[in-house]
Amino acid sequence: MANLFDYLKWRGDLSLEQTSINDIDSLVLSRLSYLPFDGIVPDTFSSGVTVAEAAAGLLQRDDVEDEVIMKMDLPFLKEVANSRRFSGMDLCGYTNQVDPNAEKQFAALAIKMTPQSFYIAYRGTDLSLAGWKEDFNMSFCTPVPAQVDAVRYLNDAARALPGQFYVGGHSKGGNLAVYASAFCRPEVQDRLVFVHNHDGPGFDSCVLESGGYRRIAERIKTFIPQSSVVGMLLQHEEDYYVIRSTQIGLMQHDLFSWEVHRDEFVYLDEVTDHSKFLDRTLKTWLTQLNPEQREQFVDALFSILEETNASSLKELTLNWHKNARIVLKSLHEMDDDMRHNLSQALGLLFEAAKQTMRENVQKTIPKPKLLQSRTLDHNKEP
Repeated sequence: MANLFDYLKWRGDLSLEQTSINDIDSLVLSRLSYLPFDGIVPDTFSSGVTVAEAAAGLLQRDDVEDEVIMKMDLPFLKEVANSRRFSGMDLCGYTNQVDPNAEKQFAALAIKMTPQSFYIAYRGTDLSLAGWKEDFNMSFCTPVPAQVDAVRYLNDAARALPGQFYVGGHSKGGNLAVYASAFCRPEVQDRLVFVHNHDGPGFDSCVLESGGYRRIAERIKTFIPQSSVVGMLLQHEEDYYVIRSTQIGLMQHDLFSWEVHRDEFVYLDEVTDHSKFLDRTLKTWLTQLNPEQREQFVDALFSILEETNASSLKELTLNWHKNARIVLKSLHEMDDDMRHNLSQALGLLFEAAKQTMRENVQKTIPKPKLLQSRTLDHNKEP
């Protein structure tokens, strides 16, 4: 089945003048924000380097394989840098911030597609625990620090750069793209062509009901794989497009598994029953927890992980056996209130799962047909 790499081979030789930007281009540009361009791409909007130059600088680093989030990012970058369509685009305004104390992880990149059109790409969650904690914080807090920075970044880019803007991101980056577009200055909103959320979580009602969101709602497109988990979190007001993936379950969040046909995604009519089950379960669970309880659960969960002294998921998994013992010890030594909060939240999650299962079973049981009563006519033969 064809994927992003096939698209780059099929359409990589065509410039934007020959075929205008499409949904798959948006996914390609969103993924570029994940590359660790620290020290390569300028952090200002006044100067930039081409995709080809940035790729050459990054690929010559000895430790580049340890820096990227996914191994596929390196062959992906090589294909993008070798394509006529993307190689000459300028990259600028690169920022990458991880602050454990502020529980913030934020990264973004501006891509000059033509002299009068720019793509603002927001990075999704990286491997830092600070980034994952911020994702969990979205369940009870709006805005989180990365969302505040996303708005500031878009406003700053619009002040420095001319023309039209296309905004997008994958995972948390998709959420940041929508949030920034909803709360940037009105004159910036007027310059937005589209806003793409690639399997990123939604928002609470205060965002969806805001005037800023309403002004750009028709320009938002959300894409999710058929067994989406991340992209179904929280609430979505906009319609979403379901893409077929070659992976299973949570692994479908990997955008390299999304299928394409020529210059379009391969779409399905709806998400799988598994995705619907998780969506209903998580939404039921969250409605049973007030914001304070959600915060207590997240704090308790990450306080355990902090005991390992790991700052990233990679560090956590590399010393898994040692860290597992630390986690178990932390659970045992946890104070009564925190243990109660954690147990209560997990108990409600299991109850929500059972409730969803019962609802599914009831839907699958055929309803008995009601027999219409008839008056027997004794004058008729049987």
